[in-house]
Order: sequence, then structure tokens, then C-alpha cells
Amino acid sequence: MSTVLYFTAQWCGPCKAMKPIVEEFEKEYLEPSVIRIDADDEFKLAQEHKIQAVPTFILLSEEGEELNRWKGPMNKEKFKKFALGE
Repeated sequence: MSTVLYFTAQWCGPCKAMKPIVEEFEKEYLEPSVIRIDADDEFKLAQEHKIQAVPTFILLSEEGEELNRWKGPMNKEKFKKFALGE
């Protein structure tokens, strides 16, 4: 099962715009799981993943390898394709 790491921040406008898109995806699909990470609260983790902007999405394989990365907001269809690895 792959995983999407979603680096976000409370003050981030584009992150707020992504919230309903991510929530709708989670209702439609059980996999991959989306893990929200506040880049301010988890600064060291954000550094480890070289996060330079929020929102940033990282698609990980079952083994934890980075398969894809996207910086910035995206529409529902683009997020779906990203999260499903299409």
C-alpha cells in the first residue's frame, strides 16, 4: 500500500484550498492513505524530506521509497492521478 505525505501549515492559503480535495479523495479511496504533516510542528521531518514550500505532496511506495513529489495546490483530478500513481 502506498502512502501520500501531505506537508501543510495552518497559515497556508493553498493548503486550506486543498483540504476539501484531500478529504473527498479519502472518502472515495481507502488507499493510499494520506498522512498530514504540519511543516511548522514537524520541522525536523520537513527538513528530512527537503520541504521548501507548502503544500508539498510526496507519494511513497510500500517500501517507503519516494515515487513522486508535487509542490503547490492541484485540482481534484490531478490530485487523484498523483495519489493513485497514474
